[in-house]
Amino acid sequence: MEAVSTWDDASGPDFGPADQPGPPPLTMEERAGVLDDLAELEVFRTLLEPTGIKGIVVDCPDCDEEHHVDWALMQANLRQLLEEGQTGRHEPPFDPDPDDYVSWDYASGYADGIAAMAEREEPGGTGRGGKHARDD
Repeated sequence: MEAVSTWDDASGPDFGPADQPGPPPLTMEERAGVLDDLAELEVFRTLLEPTGIKGIVVDCPDCDEEHHVDWALMQANLRQLLEEGQTGRHEPPFDPDPDDYVSWDYASGYADGIAAMAEREEPGGTGRGGKHARDD
């Protein structure tokens, strides 16, 4: 009895459909949010990198651990989210010092504090909250 092969010499083995459906595209609101995050991230980096802060710490819902993500990788992740609708897996830095990373909320509060100080120093400053304050 001769073995039946599923190998087609012209195309190779059949592994199923070649095109796996990707994630659905981001909505306009989601895209706007990611663009806002990119802009905020640049402000955070500009303010915090000179103080020795290397990036952002994020809570990973997949593994319930904190991931320390440097500024460039966080920016790349957000850009990939804009372009592909998802981010890929990235290796966290080896043995990061947690003191070198801050949460998004900390960075936002820091930026708000800097903005509020600058506003108070301006002639006619109102002393209200910074331009990065969120109502959430």
